[in-house]
Amino acid sequence: MTNVAQVIQDKSQQTIFTITPHSTVLEAISLMAEKGIGAVVVMDQDKVVGILSERDYTRKVMLMERTSKQTLVSEIMTTKVVTVTKATSVEDCLDLMTDRHLRHLPVIENEKLVGFISIGDLVKAVMDDQRKLIEQLQQYIAS
Repeated sequence: MTNVAQVIQDKSQQTIFTITPHSTVLEAISLMAEKGIGAVVVMDQDKVVGILSERDYTRKVMLMERTSKQTLVSEIMTTKVVTVTKATSVEDCLDLMTDRHLRHLPVIENEKLVGFISIGDLVKAVMDDQRKLIEQLQQYIAS
């Protein structure tokens, strides 16, 4: 079964985009738009203190009629961060994301941020595993 370490290794984009809690929401959404991503990890020095997603933005800025220029990331970020390790299985990550309605998971090892995975990364890993299994079964049947 595939684990998070393999998912991180297979990702085409290895860069983890972060922002500080003292940044403005405009800076955060500009970063997300520029990089084509749906969320950023909020870091206070070397510590993960939150996640800011497009969902946070739409629900806590747009719908509450705040301004992106004047609202700080710390005011709207998700602070109850659920994390995984490299050893966590893809299946466990998907279960966690489904149960908690999450789309992104920071990967932490030795209290350091080492990766950031999305539900799309995990679905791709599952599809790759299924494709490999089908190929093995086809070879077995053919022999």
